[in-house]
Amino acid sequence: MRREKATVRALRRVNRSAVLWPLFLEGPLTRVVLARLTGLSSGTITNVTGALLEEGLIVEVGLEESDGGRPRVLLQVNPEFGATVGVEVGESGIRVEGFDLRMRVAGAADVSLHPMQHDASVTIEEIARAIEKLQAQFSAEGRRLLGVGIAVPGIVDHRDGDGRVHAPNIGWRDVPLEKLVQERVGVPVFTENGAKALGQAEMWLGAGRGARHSVVTLWGTGVGAAIFTNGTLYRGATSSAGEWGHTSINVGGKRCRCGGAGCLEGYIGAGALLEEWRKADPTVAPPADPDAEDWADSLLAASSSNEAAAAVLERAATYFGAAAANLANLFNPERIIIGGWLGCKLGPALLSRIRRAVTDQALEYTASQVTIEVGRLGTEAVALGASTLVVDDLLSNGGVPAAGRHERRVRLA
Repeated sequence: MRREKATVRALRRVNRSAVLWPLFLEGPLTRVVLARLTGLSSGTITNVTGALLEEGLIVEVGLEESDGGRPRVLLQVNPEFGATVGVEVGESGIRVEGFDLRMRVAGAADVSLHPMQHDASVTIEEIARAIEKLQAQFSAEGRRLLGVGIAVPGIVDHRDGDGRVHAPNIGWRDVPLEKLVQERVGVPVFTENGAKALGQAEMWLGAGRGARHSVVTLWGTGVGAAIFTNGTLYRGATSSAGEWGHTSINVGGKRCRCGGAGCLEGYIGAGALLEEWRKADPTVAPPADPDAEDWADSLLAASSSNEAAAAVLERAATYFGAAAANLANLFNPERIIIGGWLGCKLGPALLSRIRRAVTDQALEYTASQVTIEVGRLGTEAVALGASTLVVDDLLSNGGVPAAGRHERRVRLA
């Protein structure tokens, strides 16, 4: 009997999840469309949507235009069911933002701290304070915080269940980030590499929508990629897949900060481009900090009349395109998406040159089948992607928040 109950409960969760995903990604939708998309019977759709409406997880949002028949009710995920917090831990700054369940910004908290200049414990304390500020705001507004997603510039090992972070560029080694933050803020915490979080955001809400096989690149201070095969993020054996910036494009080339030589990041990363511009044109005085994003705008502006600046961008496009051709040959994606703060700034101006480099370097048929475009979510994409970690968990578990599942397990024990 206990096994039968467990099986029924699991089927209920699967059916609820099957309904919630299209409502979140494609809604509003009618029950008829949901039945077609999910393959569930009309009776099951009626039962599932009825329960979700009663719980407040979905809402009715009007009627579908009718061709003469009875108008059908449109349903969507309720944006006010709860809030999420997305945290982007960068190498030189931190962004903390709150979102509703339509992924609209619902609040923000400042963290004036440079992660490379502080111990992990100090950074985590400041992140926790910012989350608590948003918790207080949401509580005053009558919203509940469903969870927190944190994106970091390094590898996140999920094998032990506590999201251990290995991010040597900011001095973090084997930091149990999920556990430490969750103990402080009292809500579920999910962690992921920044490029992977960015990739999920673009696949759900941006330039990756509708594609099953894509590579979303993060081009900023660091360089990374999120690889999606048949709609699923590829992590690898220890969650370190996607370290595209540390693939070698020049054997025996420039020494990279990772310790290797000839890494892509050493040629197109923000620090590398800024240094190359300094060397190419001694008359310019760009900022010392490569993460001071305005210098990229200045480089673009200068390239229209300054040969040195134009040459820097030309080389960057060539290197990026050659490395993107490697991605095309290795993974045969439908799309390669240029994201990250530097990608958002430089991508539109360099897109045609990057596409040309891919055409020149990739296999002819493979190159003809891949589209290359700039991400659509802007500079907030990583924090947004971090918040989607919470939503992913919620929808995949039939709309039961992680905190509720934990409480249920405790009571059953």
